[in-house]
Amino acid sequence: MMGKVTLRNLAAHKIRLVLTAVAVILGVAFVSGTLIFTDTMNRQFDDLFDSVGKGVAVDVRAKKVVEDPADTGQSAQPVPASVVETLKKVEGVREPFGNVTGYAAVVGRDGKIVSGQGAPQMGINWNPGGDYAMTSGRAPAGGAELALDARTAEKAGYRVGDTVQVVTQGPPQRARLVGVFDGGDMMGASIAAFDTPTAQRLMLRPGYFTDVQMGSSGPSEDELRAAVAKVLPANMEAITGTQLREDAKSGIAEFMGFFRTFLLVFALISIFVGAFIIFNTFSMLVAQRTRELALLRAIGAARSQVTRAVIGEAVAVGVVGSTLGLAAGAGLAALLQSQVMGEDGGGLVLTANPVIWSYAVGIVVTVVSAYFPARRAAKIPPVAAMRDDVALPQRSMRIRLALGTLLTLIGAGLIGLGLAGDAGNPAIPVGAGAFLVFIGVTLLAPVISVPVIRVLGAPAARLLGAPGRLARQNALRNPRRTAATAAALMIGLALITTVNVLGASMRTSVDAQVDDQFGADYIVMPTGLNGLSTDVVDRVKGVSGVESAAPYYTGNANIKGERAAYVAGDAAALAKGVRMELVSGALPAGRDGMLVDEDTSRAQGWAVGAAVPVQFSDGKTETLKVTGVYAKNDFLGPRMINGEAHRAHAARTAVGAVLIDASAANAATTTALERALSDHPNAEVRDQAGVKKQARQQVDGFVSFLTVLLIMSVIIAAVGVVNTLALSVIERTREIGLLRAIGISRRQLRRMIRLESIVIAVFGAVLGIGIGVAFGAALQRALREEGLSLLSIPAGTLAVYLVIAAVIGVLAALWPAWRAGRMDVLKAISTD
Repeated sequence: MMGKVTLRNLAAHKIRLVLTAVAVILGVAFVSGTLIFTDTMNRQFDDLFDSVGKGVAVDVRAKKVVEDPADTGQSAQPVPASVVETLKKVEGVREPFGNVTGYAAVVGRDGKIVSGQGAPQMGINWNPGGDYAMTSGRAPAGGAELALDARTAEKAGYRVGDTVQVVTQGPPQRARLVGVFDGGDMMGASIAAFDTPTAQRLMLRPGYFTDVQMGSSGPSEDELRAAVAKVLPANMEAITGTQLREDAKSGIAEFMGFFRTFLLVFALISIFVGAFIIFNTFSMLVAQRTRELALLRAIGAARSQVTRAVIGEAVAVGVVGSTLGLAAGAGLAALLQSQVMGEDGGGLVLTANPVIWSYAVGIVVTVVSAYFPARRAAKIPPVAAMRDDVALPQRSMRIRLALGTLLTLIGAGLIGLGLAGDAGNPAIPVGAGAFLVFIGVTLLAPVISVPVIRVLGAPAARLLGAPGRLARQNALRNPRRTAATAAALMIGLALITTVNVLGASMRTSVDAQVDDQFGADYIVMPTGLNGLSTDVVDRVKGVSGVESAAPYYTGNANIKGERAAYVAGDAAALAKGVRMELVSGALPAGRDGMLVDEDTSRAQGWAVGAAVPVQFSDGKTETLKVTGVYAKNDFLGPRMINGEAHRAHAARTAVGAVLIDASAANAATTTALERALSDHPNAEVRDQAGVKKQARQQVDGFVSFLTVLLIMSVIIAAVGVVNTLALSVIERTREIGLLRAIGISRRQLRRMIRLESIVIAVFGAVLGIGIGVAFGAALQRALREEGLSLLSIPAGTLAVYLVIAAVIGVLAALWPAWRAGRMDVLKAISTD
């Protein structure tokens, strides 16, 4: 019997439950879309790396001495060509050959780098019978020839016989295109191939390879690897082809794992917001069906049966919402793939994982959210069926007040503990604390809502007469419902506000750092992570009006067995260019000098004159002497060494930036610098204002990206406002009929509902913005030592968010207000 009751109720409340399902659909779509997208990308990367080096049994490379988190290639040592001859004598080795890989960016006919928006620009040596097959033309021979992968040639508009400009970490190159090859699905990367001597000269050094690979004439990979390892120098290692491919996959897998977790966090936020809507909807449905549920109890239904009936409706909503959410997630994944891969993306990969999680998340969240309203429904006494004014009993606010206050205080304490750095990994206590604060404030929201809504609704009540007063009273009538509706919007806007406060603080802090620490007239910086050619320094020095051009290098070394990042260059020039404040000692006069900042000096116990053994990426160790200590400087970081010492040990010397002093920093000098570097499209000339602008653009891009991800939760919250108002209109059908009967017009009725919606939405926004500002200020304070030195509250942006919240209220009220205005007065009055 109760099954039939559940089905009848679902059929009778289709519109209400569809609105509830929208919250499930949107949240599940975010989860399933993330899982489908990352599964698809992982499969594509697996296919890619399985095809690369397919016939390789063993790979020989230099042992990695120093980790390079940025993977710029400067720490990877080359393999001498003599190793190839040694390997030819090892039994079982078949056709050993050396690979050269490095940075080589193809310049299109428009003067811009092809695939320059984050995709790798690779240069290789052409190995006949290697991973790539020539589709037209022939292999390059000599320094004046090159071959391109088909996609790059097509994007750049080059054909065999054309002259192609290529940017490397040496002087600009122009070579004739003699061949086009199938580069496979390289995820948007461009590939330029040269003959081996040219590739070594341009991207590595003559007589060296990046690695050496070989096939097997019989032994297994492990057996051949062991035989090869016996003949290698101590600084070389041999790995199997399987491990080579797994290593290549692992980096991508790690990134995709982080990316998946990153997106799932925002998906869970959307699900969390949706839970408030589901809870609110079922609470209202139960309240509206009080007499119906009491009649079921009166005719013999047990409490457990009533509970199961309501839970059954929740399961149905969860199943439908999960199914539609899974389909919507596939569409979202396809959109993400098209943005990342463009036309190169293949079909989507649908595994059991997103299907299982979609239904698990959708159904579990719906059922859990509906459980408490279901329990409340089961407690309705059978005698209530005989009363006209029956209502569900409401618990005292005292329990909510006590529990909400306790959770808020505990959450604030955990956040403080995490920000103080006394709890190991700060992410755990801060995340747990933020969650408890949200729950605590949500519990306190009914108490907070009464005075706040009185204030927010006062202008409407004073200026708009009866509709304004009624709207405020309606919002105050059920504080729990109002608070639950507003809480969904509160969470989204709290997180968006936090992000915007941090973004504004980052912009303000960077501007202050540039003003305090940037002393050069200009800086030339690369557009990517591969650095600049030393030719850039020579070009800049030749510009009229340039008084000095100081190259700035970055690198990594091992100090006391741990990775230590450093900058390198001419100490005097860099000190002037970044306004270094020397606290003690003096600038180093020779190659063996090192400067450290105050924090490093204090932490390591290094005073002026201390001798520090430094192991560089080539495995060699030099003892550097601390000649001076400087105040913290964000451009220099913790330590600086001599440029000559860096170049002596780096496998590839790439310039990180060039600091320029000019006799006159004006438009003419800027134009002259840009003209001198026209053959280096990866080099950008910036003055102080340009440095600030670039930093702001990076911060704005990151803030915009996070805001877009959080908008999903705001959309779900808006759906919740629509749902609450629609159910509220149904609940107040008789009341609305009486209002119409005593003379209120349809226009006034619609205005009343719109104003009620606006008040609820603005209340949620005020609460969310207030929490967001507090969270943002706390995080800024905790990150002061990381460069976030100044707090900035983007008042204008927050004011816009308030206006947007009001607009959300207006839009959310359109359908409920229209429905209320169309009610038949007599039928509404006669409604039970």
